[in-house]
Amino acid sequence: MKLTILREDILPALQIVNGVVERRQTLPILSNLLLKVGPKLLTLTATDMEVELVVSLDRASRSAGETTIPARKLLDICRSLPDKSELTLDLEGDRASMTAGKNRFTLATLPAAEYPLIEIGEKVAEVSLPQKPLKSLLERTAFAMAQQDVRYYLNGLLLEIGGGKVRAVATDGHRLALCDEQVETAKGDPVQIIVPRKGVLELIRLLDEKGENAVVQVSRNHIRVELGGLQFTSKLIDGKFPDYTKVIPMESQTPVIGDREELRQGFIRASILSNEKYRGVRVTLEKNRLRALAHNPEQEEAEVDVEVDYAGGNVEIGFNVSYLLDALAIIKTEKVRMTITDPGASALITPEGNASCRYVVMPMRL
Repeated sequence: MKLTILREDILPALQIVNGVVERRQTLPILSNLLLKVGPKLLTLTATDMEVELVVSLDRASRSAGETTIPARKLLDICRSLPDKSELTLDLEGDRASMTAGKNRFTLATLPAAEYPLIEIGEKVAEVSLPQKPLKSLLERTAFAMAQQDVRYYLNGLLLEIGGGKVRAVATDGHRLALCDEQVETAKGDPVQIIVPRKGVLELIRLLDEKGENAVVQVSRNHIRVELGGLQFTSKLIDGKFPDYTKVIPMESQTPVIGDREELRQGFIRASILSNEKYRGVRVTLEKNRLRALAHNPEQEEAEVDVEVDYAGGNVEIGFNVSYLLDALAIIKTEKVRMTITDPGASALITPEGNASCRYVVMPMRL
């Protein structure tokens, strides 16, 4: 096997696949990437047994073959080379010899036959949609995923595909994010899957808002997304996501409508003197006014008033201010609509004029 390629041609592919290579691996071969040289294609594959990335490059070669090479070392070597360097890789037994100008490197390899590849099995759903709405869908909900929760099914994001739309839902048990995208090609009965946290974050990194359509394939245990010359595969979380529809409050007849940035800045100022551990703020509503109050064990207090449109009765309720700020940061509209009805009910936050995204924050006792 012999390969000759420009640094600029292979470096972007190495940067992509190295995203899933963990620094500490249970199996030595998982620190390597699988390199296949074919008559017309060069493919680079990396996996951690949960997520797999495959990048294909148009590259003709007279000497086909395959091997596995240390992923990070190969990336670091390519990064260190001067621009326009021509890299020649030659496999000699269990060693890969690399030359670029006056530079020569020898890397240890492991047999390609031992490299673990993910097979997704029979497809149960497939949808093609532009990358931009899919990326936006994931970005607007991923922040609400749990981290290392014993309820393992919360350590990921629910994707619901079918019925003419794709829906993303994430919750950590204290707040919830839900967004919909209408997709004409998402036909048939909805299929629900839970994509693990690492897979979601990796997919957000890979999606290109200006790229060609993403083809999403779902099997019983895996999701695969084709992005041109890039193939992303992730295992799914085997579990039942909670019935999220039961925790979404109905919209109020007297909602709070306010400037998103003014509300966000107000909560930021109040949070400065909140308890660092519990991050609690007390929110009081009066006619056309929202007040955020915070205090901490040092007996310090903050009180911030924000003008809003509100015609309902007086309400006093406690929230984790971090959850409010996360929702307000992810919303992009100038105005937001908030439903806050009583101290024991969750708050519903939505972008003004856009019912496709909903954010729920549970109250907390202060």
